[in-house]
Amino acid sequence: MSKAKTKIKAGAGAKKSAKKGATARTLEHSPSHLLHRALQLALDIYGEETGPDAVTQRQYAVLSAVAAHEGLTQTDLVRATGIDRSTLADLVARMIGKQLLGRERSAADARANTVRLTEAGRAALDVAAPRVAAADDRILKLLPARKRDGFLSVLLDLSQAAEALIDEVAEPSPKPKKVKKTKLEKPAKVSAKAPPKAAKPEKASKSVKAEKAPKAAKPAKTKPPAKAKKSKKSPPPATAA
Repeated sequence: MSKAKTKIKAGAGAKKSAKKGATARTLEHSPSHLLHRALQLALDIYGEETGPDAVTQRQYAVLSAVAAHEGLTQTDLVRATGIDRSTLADLVARMIGKQLLGRERSAADARANTVRLTEAGRAALDVAAPRVAAADDRILKLLPARKRDGFLSVLLDLSQAAEALIDEVAEPSPKPKKVKKTKLEKPAKVSAKAPPKAAKPEKASKSVKAEKAPKAAKPAKTKPPAKAKKSKKSPPPATAA
């Protein structure tokens, strides 16, 4: 193998390792990825401690919330457990089918239903509670003792932030009323054609003509006075005798 080919392969390998290193660094600083990994670990420990016949982690959360506050509505359970509304509706329906929960019409709101613990549901909760506590202890023991309180505090802050988002979705802020836009009158189109001819003034009627002031009379022509006719030669005056 030539040295050139060896250099090319070495360069390609270096680029791949650099990409892997960049991906690892990105995941190490990704809260969503780290929380997902932590959740997987917590669920695995929960399953090991409670056993295959116990209620699931979500079912346990619903039973605990209902036991703490009897008569919760579905909206209250969404806020208390953090489970989305559609998933919670299916979960509650299955738990009612297993007779772990009972459903009743709300006394405060006839349109809403409330849930309560049945005897079977309370018994399942009593069996699962110590096993869940053991699972929680195992999870916390994975951290140094000095970090456990801070870890729980961070998780509580995230849980409260999730509740705040749920409240915003449940009670959206009213939308501002739309202001009707006043239509502006369109300016009259100016035609490129020549402007229309001005209307001819109407002819005055005869009565109007009659009302016009009469024309001033022309002054009569005066003939110059006739010249006196010269008389015939008068006889010369008589001389004295």
